[in-house]
Amino acid sequence: MTSEIRMGQRGYKQRQEQGYLIGFVLGVLLWSVASAQLRYSVCEEVKEGTVVGNIAKDLGIDKSILKDRKYRIVSGDVDPLFNVNQNDGILYVNRKIDKEEVCAHNSRCVMNVKTVLENPLEVHYVEVEILDINDHSPVFSDKDIILEISESALPGARFQLKPAQDPDSGQFSVQQYKLSQNDHFRLEIKDKRNDIKIPILVVQKSLDREIARSYTLILIALDEGKPPKTGNMNIIIHVLDINDNPPVFSEKEYTVTLNENAPLGTTIIRVNATDLDQGSNGDVLYSFSNSVSPNILNRFEINSLTGDITVKGVIDYEDKDEYEIEIQASDKGFAPLTTEKSVIIKIIDMNDNAPEIEVTSFSSSIPEDSRPGTTVALISVNDLDSGLNGKVICTIKEDVPFNLLPALKDKTFSLVTRASLDREKKSYYDLIITAKDAGQPQLSSLKTVSVVVSDVNDNNPEFLLSPYTFYITERNEAGSLMFSVKATDRDENENARISYQIVREGSEDHKLNSFLNINSEIGDIVALKSFDFETLKTFQFQVVASDSGSPSLSSNVTVNVFILDQNDN
Repeated sequence: MTSEIRMGQRGYKQRQEQGYLIGFVLGVLLWSVASAQLRYSVCEEVKEGTVVGNIAKDLGIDKSILKDRKYRIVSGDVDPLFNVNQNDGILYVNRKIDKEEVCAHNSRCVMNVKTVLENPLEVHYVEVEILDINDHSPVFSDKDIILEISESALPGARFQLKPAQDPDSGQFSVQQYKLSQNDHFRLEIKDKRNDIKIPILVVQKSLDREIARSYTLILIALDEGKPPKTGNMNIIIHVLDINDNPPVFSEKEYTVTLNENAPLGTTIIRVNATDLDQGSNGDVLYSFSNSVSPNILNRFEINSLTGDITVKGVIDYEDKDEYEIEIQASDKGFAPLTTEKSVIIKIIDMNDNAPEIEVTSFSSSIPEDSRPGTTVALISVNDLDSGLNGKVICTIKEDVPFNLLPALKDKTFSLVTRASLDREKKSYYDLIITAKDAGQPQLSSLKTVSVVVSDVNDNNPEFLLSPYTFYITERNEAGSLMFSVKATDRDENENARISYQIVREGSEDHKLNSFLNINSEIGDIVALKSFDFETLKTFQFQVVASDSGSPSLSSNVTVNVFILDQNDN
């Protein structure tokens, strides 16, 4: 151990003499007092018994008198740090010394040791400096600290950290800090009094929470021991979110198909948007944009939380076959950010419309002498559906003398005669026209077209008998009805209205015919005179039946009359 002697032997004797003088003058002390001061140094943590210095030698005191003069250390401690050997005057370490315990708050640790010799009383002061050794590592009060730094923090933003503590002093205290390698933060050191160094974390590069939500750094405190002792602290940095990211839809475009007449509540599509922000800044709400028309709002709705677009109203392909809906996704930030996207909904046509049949240019009656191919009516069909659902086939029963022929115009047909007509056989037709589409399931419509076959004068009157033979008794009453002829005509109306007359010219019985008369409307024949069997036994005449058509048609019948004899002579 090293020792430092503040005075030599000569100085020691002078102080001893001065002590005697002072004691005599004051009259307080009855013995002589001498004092001296030495300075030693010793490292902490040395073993018990380690020699600090030889006080007797350094003060020039004969060591043979130490024991007799009760040389000792005066201390208030029961177990002092130092003690002195009365045999040789050596100051030694009495117990283990911890500088940080003895001088907790002083970087320089000096212990004042007072030694005493009696008879006469001599007091010697010894300063022992406790030298620090590097027996402590820097220690942070927290192994981990959490910092919350907004991603909006600008480069240069500073965050003061708690310094590490090292009970050692001087070069063995904390002398520097190091920060683990990273791109976003650097370390600055602020020097304060008493050799205290404060670590400051500085933002070096802008933060983006969406790229890195947190950083874990290691702060290392070092002293200047050889080798240096270190202490570590984990710095956990949570990057606080700001609303700097708008929602982003998962698809570049949304296109979906929907069957018309879809039930209410049918989910058409679920759109999805994500927001890289955190908390309410990253919560997404869905809605229709302000540009959406009332027509769309009446037919569709969107769930603000899930993004489901569902059917709200009637979807009819025939009304509209495609909808473009502008939707938007907004976050819940203080100043919400919004992204818009179009959703294309293509309506699929369902076969929900039966063909419609319309009769145009219709002639309710057609002459029976019309030629085959005569147009009776124009039939147009329409189906509001599209594709095969809207393709229509039009047919008519095959057992009628009519046919449907496609016209030049699409979905138009001509109703024409395909055979000769005969009103006298059939004067009325109820034609059932069937229109069927090509959809699945197939839908059809029926339309009844009533056609009347109008009469033409194509039938001659026909007598019921040919010839007629009548028998009358002689002496008949003049002007009375003798007999009647009857003819019919299969035509109708004027063409069937018959008139009768007797052919008077060109007959051998011309003179006789003048005595006959016929009712032109009903064919009753009367004799204008009485006949006599003995004079005329038989005669013959012609009756003509004519219709009222134009031109008129007629038929003749021969009437044979026989006179029956009466016993009149």
